[in-house]
Amino acid sequence: MDKTVVVEREYDVRVPKYDRYMKRRSRVPAHAPPCMDLQEGDTVRIAETRPLSKTKSHVVVATLTGEGDA
Repeated sequence: MDKTVVVEREYDVRVPKYDRYMKRRSRVPAHAPPCMDLQEGDTVRIAETRPLSKTKSHVVVATLTGEGDA
């Protein structure tokens, strides 16, 4: 997994029984092209593509913000 990044997305799901929200997360493995300089904590945009491996079907297309940027 040399050129793979795992993009984690956190979202809220409503629980009708308790009338509250709980946090869920999804983890999507994506291909990181060698031309992109990605660091842990970067916010990235991914796009769906053909299956690249058993688990990878997305590719990183842009870096939105870095860890130090805000």
